[in-house]
Amino acid sequence: MKMAWWGIDMKLRLAEMADLPQLKAVYKEIIRNMDENGVPIWDEIYPCEFFYEDIERNRLYVLTEEENIVSAFALCSSASGADCVRWSDEQGKALYIDRFGVNVDYLRRGIGSIALNMAVARAGELGAEYLRLFVVDINEPAINLYVKNGFKKADGVYDEVIDDDLVLHEFGFERMAALV
Repeated sequence: MKMAWWGIDMKLRLAEMADLPQLKAVYKEIIRNMDENGVPIWDEIYPCEFFYEDIERNRLYVLTEEENIVSAFALCSSASGADCVRWSDEQGKALYIDRFGVNVDYLRRGIGSIALNMAVARAGELGAEYLRLFVVDINEPAINLYVKNGFKKADGVYDEVIDDDLVLHEFGFERMAALV
Protein backbone atom coordinates (compact mmCIF):
# COMPACT_ATOMS: atom_id res chain seq x y z
CA MET A 1 0.00 0.00 0.00
CA LYS A 2 1.52 3.35 -1.04
CA MET A 3 0.62 6.98 -0.43
CA ALA A 4 2.17 10.44 -0.36
CA TRP A 5 1.74 12.95 2.47
CA TRP A 6 3.55 16.23 3.15
CA GLY A 7 5.75 15.42 0.18
CA ILE A 8 6.72 12.09 1.77
CA ASP A 9 6.22 8.93 -0.31
CA MET A 10 5.29 6.16 2.10
CA LYS A 11 4.78 2.45 1.73
CA LEU A 12 3.15 -0.04 4.14
CA ARG A 13 4.69 -3.50 4.09
CA LEU A 14 5.26 -6.50 6.30
CA ALA A 15 8.35 -6.12 8.45
CA GLU A 16 11.38 -8.31 7.74
CA MET A 17 14.10 -9.61 10.05
CA ALA A 18 16.49 -7.10 8.48
CA ASP A 19 14.27 -4.33 9.93
CA LEU A 20 14.90 -5.38 13.54
CA PRO A 21 17.89 -3.10 14.28
CA GLN A 22 16.13 -0.02 12.91
CA LEU A 23 12.82 -0.98 14.58
CA LYS A 24 14.50 -1.31 17.97
CA ALA A 25 16.32 2.01 17.53
CA VAL A 26 13.08 3.78 16.54
CA TYR A 27 11.20 2.31 19.51
CA LYS A 28 14.04 3.14 21.91
CA GLU A 29 13.46 6.80 20.98
CA ILE A 30 9.69 6.40 21.25
CA ILE A 31 10.14 4.97 24.76
CA ARG A 32 12.47 7.84 25.72
CA ASN A 33 9.93 10.35 24.41
CA MET A 34 7.07 8.66 26.28
CA ASP A 35 9.08 8.66 29.51
CA GLU A 36 9.90 12.36 29.10
CA ASN A 37 6.20 13.09 28.59
CA GLY A 38 4.96 11.24 31.67
CA VAL A 39 3.82 8.03 29.98
CA PRO A 40 6.34 5.47 31.34
CA ILE A 41 4.55 2.32 30.19
CA TRP A 42 7.07 0.75 27.78
CA ASP A 43 10.59 -0.40 28.58
CA GLU A 44 13.58 -2.29 27.18
CA ILE A 45 11.53 -5.50 27.05
CA TYR A 46 8.13 -4.38 25.80
CA PRO A 47 7.51 -3.84 22.95
CA CYS A 48 10.93 -4.54 21.38
CA GLU A 49 11.29 -8.15 22.49
CA PHE A 50 8.03 -9.04 20.71
CA PHE A 51 9.09 -7.85 17.25
CA TYR A 52 10.95 -11.06 16.32
CA GLU A 53 7.87 -13.22 16.90
CA ASP A 54 5.64 -10.63 15.19
CA ILE A 55 7.84 -10.79 12.09
CA GLU A 56 7.94 -14.59 12.14
CA ARG A 57 4.13 -14.67 12.33
CA ASN A 58 3.72 -12.12 9.48
CA ARG A 59 1.78 -9.66 11.62
CA LEU A 60 4.19 -6.73 12.03
CA TYR A 61 3.80 -3.90 9.55
CA VAL A 62 6.13 -0.99 8.91
CA LEU A 63 5.28 2.27 7.23
CA THR A 64 8.40 3.48 5.45
CA GLU A 65 9.69 6.53 3.68
CA GLU A 66 12.46 5.23 1.44
CA GLU A 67 14.46 3.14 3.94
CA ASN A 68 13.25 4.94 7.08
CA ILE A 69 10.64 3.36 9.34
CA VAL A 70 8.15 6.12 10.17
CA SER A 71 5.62 3.94 12.00
CA ALA A 72 4.99 0.32 12.91
CA PHE A 73 2.24 -1.85 14.35
CA ALA A 74 1.23 -5.47 14.77
CA LEU A 75 -2.17 -6.80 13.68
CA CYS A 76 -3.01 -9.68 16.00
CA SER A 77 -5.91 -12.12 15.99
CA SER A 78 -6.40 -11.88 19.76
CA ALA A 79 -5.57 -9.65 22.71
CA SER A 80 -5.32 -10.14 26.45
CA GLY A 81 -8.27 -8.41 28.00
CA ALA A 82 -10.58 -8.79 25.01
CA ASP A 83 -13.14 -10.46 27.29
CA CYS A 84 -12.90 -7.69 29.92
CA VAL A 85 -14.71 -5.02 27.92
CA ARG A 86 -18.03 -4.89 26.05
CA TRP A 87 -17.49 -4.44 22.33
CA SER A 88 -20.27 -3.12 20.09
CA ASP A 89 -20.52 -6.53 18.40
CA GLU A 90 -19.12 -9.31 20.56
CA GLN A 91 -19.41 -11.81 17.70
CA GLY A 92 -17.84 -9.62 15.00
CA LYS A 93 -14.53 -10.76 13.55
CA ALA A 94 -11.80 -8.47 14.86
CA LEU A 95 -8.09 -7.86 14.60
CA TYR A 96 -6.20 -6.07 17.35
CA ILE A 97 -3.59 -3.41 16.72
CA ASP A 98 -0.67 -3.72 19.09
CA ARG A 99 2.75 -2.12 19.59
CA PHE A 100 1.65 0.92 17.57
CA GLY A 101 4.36 3.56 17.38
CA VAL A 102 5.40 6.59 15.35
CA ASN A 103 9.05 7.52 14.81
CA VAL A 104 9.72 10.63 16.95
CA ASP A 105 11.43 12.30 13.97
CA TYR A 106 8.03 12.27 12.21
CA LEU A 107 5.78 13.47 15.04
CA ARG A 108 3.19 16.18 14.42
CA ARG A 109 2.95 15.41 10.70
CA GLY A 110 -0.20 13.26 10.72
CA ILE A 111 1.75 9.99 10.46
CA GLY A 112 -0.20 8.43 13.35
CA SER A 113 -3.49 9.04 11.53
CA ILE A 114 -2.09 7.75 8.25
CA ALA A 115 -0.77 4.58 9.90
CA LEU A 116 -4.06 3.98 11.75
CA ASN A 117 -6.07 4.38 8.56
CA MET A 118 -3.74 1.98 6.76
CA ALA A 119 -4.20 -0.49 9.64
CA VAL A 120 -7.99 -0.16 9.33
CA ALA A 121 -7.76 -0.82 5.58
CA ARG A 122 -5.38 -3.77 6.06
CA ALA A 123 -7.65 -5.28 8.73
CA GLY A 124 -10.54 -5.14 6.25
CA GLU A 125 -8.39 -6.74 3.54
CA LEU A 126 -7.68 -9.55 6.02
CA GLY A 127 -11.42 -10.10 6.55
CA ALA A 128 -11.91 -8.35 9.89
CA GLU A 129 -15.06 -6.40 10.62
CA TYR A 130 -13.41 -4.42 13.43
CA LEU A 131 -10.01 -3.11 14.36
CA ARG A 132 -9.64 -3.03 18.13
CA LEU A 133 -6.94 -1.98 20.56
CA PHE A 134 -6.11 -1.43 24.20
CA VAL A 135 -4.49 1.72 25.51
CA VAL A 136 -3.26 2.52 29.02
CA ASP A 137 -5.44 5.12 30.75
CA ILE A 138 -2.54 7.59 31.27
CA ASN A 139 -1.58 7.60 27.58
CA GLU A 140 -3.68 10.65 26.71
CA PRO A 141 -1.85 11.47 23.45
CA ALA A 142 -2.66 7.99 22.11
CA ILE A 143 -6.26 8.12 23.35
CA ASN A 144 -6.73 11.48 21.62
CA LEU A 145 -5.26 10.08 18.39
CA TYR A 146 -7.60 7.08 18.44
CA VAL A 147 -10.70 9.19 19.13
CA LYS A 148 -9.69 11.68 16.41
CA ASN A 149 -9.51 8.76 13.98
CA GLY A 150 -12.97 7.38 14.68
CA PHE A 151 -12.26 4.79 17.37
CA LYS A 152 -14.99 4.42 19.99
CA LYS A 153 -14.33 3.47 23.61
CA ALA A 154 -15.78 0.16 24.75
CA ASP A 155 -17.40 -0.21 28.17
CA GLY A 156 -15.15 -1.64 30.85
CA VAL A 157 -11.47 -1.66 31.77
CA TYR A 158 -8.80 -4.33 31.44
CA ASP A 159 -6.41 -4.39 34.39
CA GLU A 160 -3.16 -5.87 33.12
CA VAL A 161 -1.11 -7.10 36.07
CA ILE A 162 2.59 -6.66 35.29
CA ASP A 163 3.85 -7.50 38.79
CA ASP A 164 2.88 -6.96 42.46
CA ASP A 165 3.63 -3.24 42.21
CA LEU A 166 2.34 -2.48 38.71
CA VAL A 167 -1.12 -2.81 37.22
CA LEU A 168 -1.92 -1.06 33.94
CA HIS A 169 -5.52 0.10 33.54
CA GLU A 170 -6.36 -0.23 29.85
CA PHE A 171 -9.31 1.01 27.84
CA GLY A 172 -10.57 -0.85 24.80
CA PHE A 173 -11.26 1.08 21.60
CA GLU A 174 -12.67 -0.14 18.30
CA ARG A 175 -13.49 1.04 14.83
CA MET A 176 -15.17 -0.76 11.96
CA ALA A 177 -12.62 -2.05 9.49
CA ALA A 178 -12.70 -0.94 5.87
CA LEU A 179 -14.33 -4.03 4.38
CA VAL A 180 -13.28 -4.91 0.85
